[in-house]
Amino acid sequence: MGRTQYTAALIGTGRIGFTLGFDKKREQPASHTMALLNNRRIRLVAGCDIDSVRLSAWRAFVHRADTFSDAASLLAAVHPDIVVIAAEEAAHEPLALAALAARPRLIILEKPVAVTLTAGRRIAQAAADARVPILINHERRFAVDYAAARCAVQTIGAIQSVTAFLGSSLCVYDPTAESDGSYSLLHDGTHLFDIVPFILGAESAATLTAAEVTSITRHSTNHAQIDQCTVTCRSAVCADIVIRLSGRSRYFAFELDILGTEGRVRIGNGMYEVYRRMPSRLYSGFYSLASDRHTHIPKKTGYFARMVQHAVDYLDGNVPLKSSIADGLAALELIETIKAQLQ
Repeated sequence: MGRTQYTAALIGTGRIGFTLGFDKKREQPASHTMALLNNRRIRLVAGCDIDSVRLSAWRAFVHRADTFSDAASLLAAVHPDIVVIAAEEAAHEPLALAALAARPRLIILEKPVAVTLTAGRRIAQAAADARVPILINHERRFAVDYAAARCAVQTIGAIQSVTAFLGSSLCVYDPTAESDGSYSLLHDGTHLFDIVPFILGAESAATLTAAEVTSITRHSTNHAQIDQCTVTCRSAVCADIVIRLSGRSRYFAFELDILGTEGRVRIGNGMYEVYRRMPSRLYSGFYSLASDRHTHIPKKTGYFARMVQHAVDYLDGNVPLKSSIADGLAALELIETIKAQLQ
C-alpha cells in the first residue's frame, strides 16, 4: 500500500459535491466531500462555490480546508494533486479548462463531460495538451454489484438481447434545456450509455453502433419536448440492444436486463439478479431459467468510495484509468447521435 497522501480541492459544494452525503437513505459516502474525507490517502485542503450559503455550510463541516468564492481564486492559491469538479453541467467546460491550466496530477470530473460534444472535445484536447488525465465519475463502473454483473454476463452464454430502461419525471429532451443540460438523455442517460457496453465486457460506448430512434412520444402541448423514446443499437457481442428512456415515470428507475443463451442477468437500482439454465420444474425433458441462489445484492456497493480509491490507485501507478475522458466522450457522442434524431 502506498504511503503518499494526496491533496485534493473541490469545486462545487452542492448536491453531488457535498449535501448528498447527508441523505440517510443513500449508501454512503454519496458525495465527493464524504468520499474524499473517508479516504486516508487523501487530504481535502480546499473547496469553492459561488453560492455563499452552500460554501458556508461546507466550511462548517470541513474545518481544516481553505474556502474560496470562485475557482479562479482557489486555483491561484492552492496547488492540489487532485481537482474535483462537481459543479453544474454548464460550468464543466470553463472549470475544466481552468483546472487543466493549473496542471494538477488528476482531475475528477462529474458526468457528463460537458453539455455538448464540441465542448467535451475542447476539454479532451486541453487535457491532452496539458498531459493531465481526467477521471469521469460514471460511478457504476466502480460499484461491486455492477462488477459482479459484468462477470456474470460472461457465464450466461451468447448474448441474445439487452434491454435497458431509464425512467424519471425529467423530460428526455427539450431543446430549450441545451444550455444547462437539464434533460434525462444527458443527465442520467450518460450513465446508461456508459454502463451498457461496460456490462457487456467493453470499455466504451464507442462499441455501441447503428443507434436508431425507433419511437418518440412528444409532450401533449410542447411538441419540441420529448417525453419518451426508444433507441436500438448493436455491439460486437449483441445485435439486439434496446434502450428506453421515459420522462413520464412517477418514479426513478435505472435497470438493465441481459438475456443470454444459458442465463439472464438483471441489475439496477436496488436490484441484482442472476438466472441460470436448469432442468425445468414445470416440464419434463425441458430446461428453464432458475434464480441463482448464490447471487445476492451486496450490502455496500462502494460505488463512490471505490471511485475515489481508484483515483489513488491510479496516482500510485498501480492501475490504468478505468473511466477516462475518452470513455466519457464516447457516451456523449452517442447521446448527440440520438439527439439529432429527436429534433
